[in-house]
Amino acid sequence: MSDPYVWMENLKDPRVLEFIQRHNERFKNLVRGISEEYIEKIKKYYDVPTIIDVAPSDKGIYFIIREGMEYKIKLLTTRNEIYEIISSNDIGENVLFRSITSREDGERIAFFYTIAGSDEGYVKIMNPFTHETIDELKGTAWDIVWVRGDEYYYSRFYRKGKTPDGVEAPAERILLRNPATGEEIIVFGKEYGTNYQIDIYKPWKEDKVFIIVEYGWHKTKIYSGSLKNPEEWRLLFDGGDHRVKPIGFYGEDAYLIYYDGEGLGRIVKVSDNREISKIISEDKYPLRKGVLYKNKLFLEYLVDAHSDLRMYSLKGELIKQYKFNQPLTIELLSYDDNNLYLVIESFNIPRSLYTLDGDNIYPVIGYSSIGEIEVSEEWAKSSDGTLIHMFIVKNPEKDNGKAIVYGYGGFGISITPYYLGPFHAFLEEGGWFVMANLRGGGEYGEKWHKMGMKDKKQNVFEDYKAVLTHIRNKGLKTIGWGVSNGGLLVAATLVQSPELFNAAIIGYPVIDMLRFHKLYIGKLWTTEYGDPDNPEDRKYLAKYSPYHNIDKNKKYPPTLVYTGLHDDRVHPAHALKFVARMEKITSNIYLRVETQSGHMGSSPKVKIKEYAEILAFIKKAVKE
Repeated sequence: MSDPYVWMENLKDPRVLEFIQRHNERFKNLVRGISEEYIEKIKKYYDVPTIIDVAPSDKGIYFIIREGMEYKIKLLTTRNEIYEIISSNDIGENVLFRSITSREDGERIAFFYTIAGSDEGYVKIMNPFTHETIDELKGTAWDIVWVRGDEYYYSRFYRKGKTPDGVEAPAERILLRNPATGEEIIVFGKEYGTNYQIDIYKPWKEDKVFIIVEYGWHKTKIYSGSLKNPEEWRLLFDGGDHRVKPIGFYGEDAYLIYYDGEGLGRIVKVSDNREISKIISEDKYPLRKGVLYKNKLFLEYLVDAHSDLRMYSLKGELIKQYKFNQPLTIELLSYDDNNLYLVIESFNIPRSLYTLDGDNIYPVIGYSSIGEIEVSEEWAKSSDGTLIHMFIVKNPEKDNGKAIVYGYGGFGISITPYYLGPFHAFLEEGGWFVMANLRGGGEYGEKWHKMGMKDKKQNVFEDYKAVLTHIRNKGLKTIGWGVSNGGLLVAATLVQSPELFNAAIIGYPVIDMLRFHKLYIGKLWTTEYGDPDNPEDRKYLAKYSPYHNIDKNKKYPPTLVYTGLHDDRVHPAHALKFVARMEKITSNIYLRVETQSGHMGSSPKVKIKEYAEILAFIKKAVKE
């Protein structure tokens, strides 16, 4: 298929810059006077302190928290005192802290930060008490695991070119680095080629590590061995065509989640001689994650897309099931010698830190709830009869007849209750927020994921159409919203069935399904979508690719496509090319390009403005 807008893939082309400027001005004119009204409304919800990541240590627990207009790293000591270590403002403008880890003694921390939301960023390793910088890495690096003193392993993701051992990107390697000399060597991964993702994980106070090798988002091998002797790392468990997740060690035994069978996850034990024992069978619901803490297994299951926490013995006996009074998500499980930590969030609970003590879960840092909402769960029937679950969040006292319908449906990612933040301003006005759990995600296990992969991707769009129809049948006006792979979802459904939308909002999207593998790290996604260079895959990709299926004979609703120039994961050209083609047949298409935003987000100030203009677009495009 010919591509008249391939030149838009060059973001330095003056024509591209002129196109962006023209559309930005057009969009600003549309929402001017309305977006300003939303700034303070949104800020009220965005200002709420939100835990981003945590790292236990002997000194206490380090955590990244977003407070107001900045990100901070703090330490909650074992004496329950809180000290601020560093602020994003100390580093510069538009800095986002994304993840943190600590050496077990607490004398070193490592944190990953990015400028304006780019995937490529920096890892700073520092003494948190003297603020001395021990080392700094640039690029895409994570999984810092200290070996001895300041020496550490880390995972490096090669986004372009080749790895040091000559493998075409995208690819990943585990390296051992000496900060004193700057020397580093590859210690694992040379046998693995393009599109393999490799991570290293060391459970608390263990002298052994897990190495996780994944091909795409559906095949895993687990290696293991002594922390200090990478030459002794050996294959522990081969998942074949299934995913595997490590939980922890107990003595010489390793405990893993294995997604064979129905793909819901079961616990297996692998002994030192590689003998495999069944510990916990598959449940009715998928097992998402777990930790081994004080000789107990703490496992998070998803029950209709919200968290259910259970405690088991190492023999697989259920000891306790923890109940929650509303649908929520356990985002993180971590621990130290004395505490099991949980980071929990829900639709009106920002990510907050809790500890589990016996029968009770106690809040440590965060809010209990923000705003009055009503949450219900309903089901829609997809075109093939599959039932699709959804959460419906609304204002119990006001209804303006508008519903944002959010979906994702890909990469085995489960869409579970999360803090709606700026969208509480939409709920204040009486709007509904609908969260759909579509095939392609992980809400009902790996089979659910695979039912929305590759040549089965149309299932995801059919599921979304069913949810949109379900909401429209209630008499509401529907605003489709999706980001990244969710942007693909909304764009594909839009070009197929525009009559199901009163408006569409498509963020940081993958849209050109015949060239996505040629842009940035898109080749990595061929394991999920298929390979456009394979004739058989190309047939079904071309059939649904939003960019190639715009129909001049269809009437499209007001549509906003938004992206950021710092998005180095999903190339902005996806958004630009789609808008360029759409504007040939409709004046209802709008484009917003943020100059200080990437796929990982942006500074709070920039993000508040982005959300304000999205809500202003909804108000302008969809009348009550």
